[in-house]
Amino acid sequence: MTQYEEIVCADIADLARKAGLEWMRAADEAIARAGRFAVALSGGNTPRALYAALAADEFRSRIAWDRVHFFWGDERSVPADHSDSNYRMACEALLARVPAPQANIHRIETERGPEKAAAAYEAALGDFFASPPGTFPRFDLILLGIGEEGHTASLFPGSAALAERERLVIAAYVEKLKTYRITFTLPVLNSAAEVAFLVAGKAKAGVVKQTLRDGADLPAARVAPTNGRLSWFLDKEAAAHL
Repeated sequence: MTQYEEIVCADIADLARKAGLEWMRAADEAIARAGRFAVALSGGNTPRALYAALAADEFRSRIAWDRVHFFWGDERSVPADHSDSNYRMACEALLARVPAPQANIHRIETERGPEKAAAAYEAALGDFFASPPGTFPRFDLILLGIGEEGHTASLFPGSAALAERERLVIAAYVEKLKTYRITFTLPVLNSAAEVAFLVAGKAKAGVVKQTLRDGADLPAARVAPTNGRLSWFLDKEAAAHL
């Protein structure tokens, strides 16, 4: 079983700061080792708090933004400027507020349509990481959240996407939402050097307990890096049942 660390924080602001320190540590190590830091962003309110913290004074001047390459672990089938877009949220909270080169921002091109967007993003990952055939890219850090039913990225309970073992990125139909989502597959998540879950709020306390204590077979519970770190940043409300 993959070892993981639980970091219980006083509130979402404390979570954002502690996750920001972890981002900075991971970035510094990756840049020292490889000259760049490849991170996959997540949507949601808790990651938004982290992005706002990273763009604020404590972190903004301490991160080599020109060496950071931004990807997305999943995206909704909406235009890039849509209010539901994970890309738009990250732009507003972080990317527009730090000196990140445009060439370092690798968004999912949803305007292609779900299947073509997934194929194009898969090709982009292969090119960026120069992954040999049959292997998976190794992100320095992947940020994830968890839904109240246990989904992570856009891997939902019962989805055929959970069984994918060859593709890097797929267009997964989400029955409960009646729409497609573009998402990393489990092998990509589990090939990362570090995965960090960011979870806040009392509404998540039940599913956090199911995932971390009860052994429930939920998508989030299947994230177990084979040769990397796994961290769960939780505020006190999300950790209330642990």
